[in-house]
Order: sequence, then C-alpha cells, then structure tokens
Amino acid sequence: CVIINVRRDVVDVNIVVHFDGLLYLLRPVLLLLHARAVGMRLLLLQELLRLLVGCIHGVLPWLLLPASLCFWHRLLQLQPGSLGAPLSLCKVIAAAALSVAYAPAVRAQDTKVAIAISGWTGFAPLTLAKEAGLFKKYGLDVTIKKVPQKDRHLVIASGDVQCAATTVETWVVWNANGVPTTQIFQLDKSYGADGMVVKPGITKITDLKGKTVAASAPGTAPYFTLAWMLKKNGMSIKDVKVVNLEPQAAANAMIAGTDGVDAAMTYEPYLGAVRAKPEAGKIIATTLDYPMIMDTFGCTPKFLAENPKAAKALADGYFDAVAMTRAEPKKSFEIMGADVKQSGEAFEKSQAYLRWQDREANQKFFAGEHAQFSKEAADLLLEVGIIKAIPDLSKLADTRFLK
Repeated sequence: CVIINVRRDVVDVNIVVHFDGLLYLLRPVLLLLHARAVGMRLLLLQELLRLLVGCIHGVLPWLLLPASLCFWHRLLQLQPGSLGAPLSLCKVIAAAALSVAYAPAVRAQDTKVAIAISGWTGFAPLTLAKEAGLFKKYGLDVTIKKVPQKDRHLVIASGDVQCAATTVETWVVWNANGVPTTQIFQLDKSYGADGMVVKPGITKITDLKGKTVAASAPGTAPYFTLAWMLKKNGMSIKDVKVVNLEPQAAANAMIAGTDGVDAAMTYEPYLGAVRAKPEAGKIIATTLDYPMIMDTFGCTPKFLAENPKAAKALADGYFDAVAMTRAEPKKSFEIMGADVKQSGEAFEKSQAYLRWQDREANQKFFAGEHAQFSKEAADLLLEVGIIKAIPDLSKLADTRFLK
C-alpha cells in the first residue's frame, strides 16, 4: 500500500510491502511530486488517502497475514523547487493508484491436502498434477503418500490424510467398517491392467481348486478381483488357499518361481514384468475378460464440507493432468514413470492397459454405472464375509465437483 507523508514543503512517498514467504520485487511507477505548504488542507488530504488505500487493500486481512513482514523503502524525498508545480489532489491520487496497480498481489495460502495412493498406473495422473504444478495452479498444496491399499483406510481414520484413491468396491468396505468416505471423481478403468498369473500347467481358473493363490489382504482390489473371477467360474474364495502378498511381491514370486505359490493376483506396472517373462508364468485372466476394476478418488465428508473449493480444485487438477497426457504424452510419461522408477517408454507400455477418465467420461459413469456396480460389488463383499452389512450406497458419491 502507499503512504504519503506531507510536511511543510516536503512530500515523502513510501511503499509498504507485505509478503508471506519470499520478498517480491516491486516495480512501481511513481509520479514525481512537489508541493508547497498549504496547511491543514494537505493534512486532511493525507488522512483521506490513508483511509482510501486502507479500504482498497483491506486493513484487517493484511494485519492477520501470518509471519507477515514489513519493508519500508523511501523512494523519493522531494525538496521545494525541483519541479515547480504545486501538488494537486489528482496528482496525489494518480501516484497512489499507479503504485497500488503495480504492487505485487499477495496470494492466499494454498490449501493443504494429503492424499494416499499406491504405485498403480491408474493413479499416476495425480502424481502428474502435483509434479507439473497443476494442483498448485488451483491453490492446493498437495502431499502424496504411498500407502498399501490394506492400510489406506487407517491413515484416513487417523487424520493423517484427507483423501485417497482406490477401487470402487473398496469404498464400500471402508464405509461398512466405520471409515466414512465419499467419492468425488473417477480416475481410471482397467482394460487388462489387472490380472491373474498362473504357473505352467494351469490352463483355466477352475484348475485352481485346492491351489495356493497370492493376493493382497481381504478388503483390497486384488483380493476382490480373485473373489470376482472365482464366482464367475462357479467357485468361491473357500475353494483356494490365499497367501497375502502385495501386488509387486506377488508378481515377483511368480517370476522367481517361488515354491508353494501356484497363482498370483497383480496389476500394472508389475503385471508387465510377468508379460516380459512368459516362461515364469502366464496371464490367464485380466480385466479385459472381467471388466470390474474401476478406480475413484474420494475424501472424508468432513474435508468436503469444510473445503468445497479445494475438492473442486482436486477434480479440476486431475482432469487437467489427463488432458496433459494427451497433449504432451512424452513429457507426461517421463514424469509419471519416474515416480515408479520406470522410463517414459516403459510407463507408456503399462498405461496402454487402462483408460484414464476425463470429465465427460466421469459424468457418464456416475449417471448410472457407478451405482449399479457398487450394488453388485456390495453383494459379493457381503457373501464372502468382507463386510457384515451393506452401507447406504446412495451416500458413497458426491458429483457436484464434476461440473
């Protein structure tokens, strides 16, 4: 803001720079002013100008800025006779207006959001949105934490994160088990990116009866995918022995030929490692055969109620990231691949087995498919004992942030 001190035959023009963090460089354009003493009239003018500038900037918000610093720089002290023209009201207001116009704007503090995800390829645009500054553009300070799916609801319940990415049926499990969460947009659909890998000698899913299958813990996508595929083939989870291994470890067990593991449930980018070593095992079923893996992004109801603008910004940042993958694929794949220690070329191959969903696709998905699949998934979860009761499915999603 501008403070103009008027004394007898002297005009002092000062700039007050408020900043939070870095000291901004000022480039104000000031008029050279000169004044002769005109008594109380100028003193009154001084006070009116202070009031005017205070109203423009808002005194209270400036005073409340945390850790705000004040730097005074005297730009000019004019002595009588340097220009010869008397000070006029118009000149003073013009000087103040120019200075205010060229002073840097103070950005409101970004909203902090912590998100829990995994290295699953479908979640990668969230990383892209952070690394490419897309979330930042919308006023978000995002922290992404890699948390296994089996533990993700725990960090939400603890308050360590406010939002997460996971499969549609997992939100049913979390809500049924006392961790209230609400989905706000869809991330991706798997088109062969999730699958079942088996050792040589096993040719079909029904051959798995009595065999050992590596999959994540109950309540996770790989475990649910196993239950889904078995059910579609007239079997149940009770017909196999499940050992709990996370998707990367499960894939590695198959590649290494680990004894006692006959099949494994995994997903990209780890499924791609199995594709590259067909002698270690083969993929006998994927989401191309059983289209049932759909990932969504959600937050706690408390966060959504208190931060609706931030929720909208999360959706907009994600959709911008999806658009970036189409406009600048090479750059996008390099950024997303680096997050999972892959080259851009390798990441490009793994993403070929899924489809990231843009705003238009989201609107279609939540218009009917989401509710239909949630109901079918909830019935299966109840049947296999993952949940004890089906939660209110009508409260699982909030689509107002898709607009």
